[in-house]
Amino acid sequence: MQARATQPLPPVPYQALLDAIHRIDHVPTDAQRLFHGRGGAFPGCEQWTLDFYAPVWLLTSFQPVTDDELAPIQAALQARWAEIAPGQPLNLVFQHRDEVRAETRLLAGQVPDAHDVSEQGARYKVHLLRGMNHGLFLDMAEGRRWVRAHVAARPGAKVLNLFAYTCAFSVVAMQAGARQVVNVDMAGGALSIGKQNHHLNGITQGASFLPHDIFSSWGKITRSGPYELVIMDPPTYQKGSFVAEKDYARLVRRLPDLLAPGGHALLCLNSPKLGPAFLQDLVAAEASGISFVERLANPAAFTDASPDRALKVLVFKAPD
Repeated sequence: MQARATQPLPPVPYQALLDAIHRIDHVPTDAQRLFHGRGGAFPGCEQWTLDFYAPVWLLTSFQPVTDDELAPIQAALQARWAEIAPGQPLNLVFQHRDEVRAETRLLAGQVPDAHDVSEQGARYKVHLLRGMNHGLFLDMAEGRRWVRAHVAARPGAKVLNLFAYTCAFSVVAMQAGARQVVNVDMAGGALSIGKQNHHLNGITQGASFLPHDIFSSWGKITRSGPYELVIMDPPTYQKGSFVAEKDYARLVRRLPDLLAPGGHALLCLNSPKLGPAFLQDLVAAEASGISFVERLANPAAFTDASPDRALKVLVFKAPD
């Protein structure tokens, strides 16, 4: 009697995430992304991301999931953690989020009450159990690395940081030798964390914090210039305050008045609908004489099947 052929088991829809967990071979020191399904490079895992904010893992799903779906992921992470960090408890936070809200819960362990993490020699306060954003955008790590190197080569530079959020750009600029950084953001709470980030890194002077609407504060912002470096990192869409397609041009046309001769601008855009040509065309149309230099690579962990959909961080230069 012929044996019946064994049917292969259907693939686990998030197998690539489980494989990434199995490949973790050490405890990371810097805050970083370990798995980026959102980039579309891992079919079937588009909803998942996994980050490490030492000593806490953050698992995020951009679609609703059941506890039964979460259980194998938590088990895989628990098993791997026991191998690379024997005797240490697993701290795991799960967040389900969509475009407008987030639900967050602690799955295992605990989160430090005063939680700060490191990246490239700087420390930042993060808050994983509340809000959609956690205080440090990990995909901007290469942008911060570029700012640090750029300012270090130009000690004493004056920097303008627009849409400063929690002021990570300012921290690295001051560490690298900037003379002054002007941080502007209408969210006073975020700027308050930004101040704490500066103190966390021993920076007690040289940075200012303006909790203002940028579009109604150009006079004050311009009077503090000109600047050797201008950083613009606005939200893609924030109801009532900023819509990239409509409002980014209003920022760009200010660059000639803000930049010192030979100064640089770092323009950031995190919209899957708008490619790098959107910013390049805006600068060509609204800021005559300012030239495109390069697009910065995103961190390797943020691999995207379509680079035009991924985070865009572009460098421009004013004429000498």
